[in-house]
Amino acid sequence: MADGWVDEWVDEWLDSEDLSDFEREVAQVLVSLGPGEITTYGEVALEAGHPGAARAVGSFLSRAPSGVFPWWRVVPASGRLVSGAPHEQAELLRAEGVEVTGDRVRPMA
Repeated sequence: MADGWVDEWVDEWLDSEDLSDFEREVAQVLVSLGPGEITTYGEVALEAGHPGAARAVGSFLSRAPSGVFPWWRVVPASGRLVSGAPHEQAELLRAEGVEVTGDRVRPMA
């Protein structure tokens, strides 16, 4: 799928009957994000066909097993890093060549 980080286990998880259509559609958008590609919760929702569902995208990411999706590539529309793990998110983004200034991604596309 994307970047080699998605393995057979992730494919099996995505095919799980436990996922709703919404979750599966959001997951497809998330796995398509490449290194250094930053998007917002709202943009993920829109691309998945669910405009206005930004909070639901965040909720889905918070419930997903660790390491399944590149959560660090998704930020609020403000560009602010997530409150639960800002240092980890900044480190992961910088490793991909994204400029992080203070607690924000710069520039937001």
